[in-house]
Amino acid sequence: MAQTVTECLTSGTDSVNLIDGVKAGSWYVEGMTQAEINDMVQRNVDHLEIILEYAPVDSDDDTPDVKGAASNLKTTHVAAVTTGKTYITDNS
Repeated sequence: MAQTVTECLTSGTDSVNLIDGVKAGSWYVEGMTQAEINDMVQRNVDHLEIILEYAPVDSDDDTPDVKGAASNLKTTHVAAVTTGKTYITDNS
């Protein structure tokens, strides 16, 4: 059975929480350099960007159309990507 858009987006929730937590200063990063923190945030931004691009290639493809979906959960993921990119820029 194919995943749904919601299931795909739910798989990215940990990345959203990590990015938002690092930005808020509530994510445990003790002992990490800023470069390591930025790398960690970038990996999670990359993960979300991949999920947000999911789309079927043709009518026989059962890949969920995350890219074309309208969802409050998707909005949260898009915002986390922006937050992560801004965080990295501001801390480079």
